[in-house]
Amino acid sequence: MKVLLVEDEAGLVSVIVRGLTGAGMEVSVAADGNMGLEMALNHQFDIIILDIMLPGMNGIQVCKEIRKQNDTVAILMLTALSSTENIVTGLNSGADDYLAKPFKFAEMEARIRTLVRRSKAGSTPKSVISIAGLEVNTVSKTARRNGKTISLTATEYHLLEYFVKNQNMVLSRIQILENVWDIDFNMGTNVVDVYINYLRKKIDNGYDTKLIHTVFGMGYIFKEETVDEASN
Repeated sequence: MKVLLVEDEAGLVSVIVRGLTGAGMEVSVAADGNMGLEMALNHQFDIIILDIMLPGMNGIQVCKEIRKQNDTVAILMLTALSSTENIVTGLNSGADDYLAKPFKFAEMEARIRTLVRRSKAGSTPKSVISIAGLEVNTVSKTARRNGKTISLTATEYHLLEYFVKNQNMVLSRIQILENVWDIDFNMGTNVVDVYINYLRKKIDNGYDTKLIHTVFGMGYIFKEETVDEASN
């Protein structure tokens, strides 16, 4: 389970991270509202734990911005302001539940697991993912760009689907091997580079907006970038 914790109290962050990690969860931390919003919009999380009182953008504002683009991720609001008015404001901003400080860790863990179960049970995976005219249908396992069907082998499709589900994230060759080829170590093979070259020819050639980009020394990133931008 992937958790984003947006909290600026260092002591509380340490306690929560230690507890959730010990419970088998993967925790990312943002210390202010602006960083929290950026991480929430650019990465995939199962739940976001969001303090109301934050430096920069407060938790209510962050929650509202997240909900404009993501109405399925579970959001648990933390608040030291446990009045009915503040709780209602938090829930009306799009939070699924709230937890008043101070709290017992066991209660937090229970609420997290309940919210994530509810979120996953009530959400329908998006079947068509679109970017820069490219449409990937994860049900029919097909792809089109600007209305033109792209012929892909099974491996090319799985590589493309992995990319579109992880847009704007730098992906190492090992990550790609693990998720596309189910290989958990680098055998000295250049299969990733070979297939990325195949995929580039099919989805990027002939278009001003390129989608697959090399991040030297790190791997690859799938994002929208025009030829002029790429040359800068």
